[in-house]
Amino acid sequence: MNAIKRILGIVWILIGIGAVYYLIVNQAIMLWEKGGENVIPAIIYTVILCPMIAGALGTFGLYSLQGEFDSKD
Repeated sequence: MNAIKRILGIVWILIGIGAVYYLIVNQAIMLWEKGGENVIPAIIYTVILCPMIAGALGTFGLYSLQGEFDSKD
């Protein structure tokens, strides 16, 4: 079970990278190009949400890879 948790650490990191890519490419860039009142959500996506998502999922995946969540049975 501990090996599965370590493998899933890589999955969490990849999900974080994929989520950030999706937010930047499919959401933020489109809103930046539209301009006007769409700039505020674009700023929120790029400055607030992307670092939070990448940091949280990346940290969780890193801890999982390091064995922080291993059971001590």
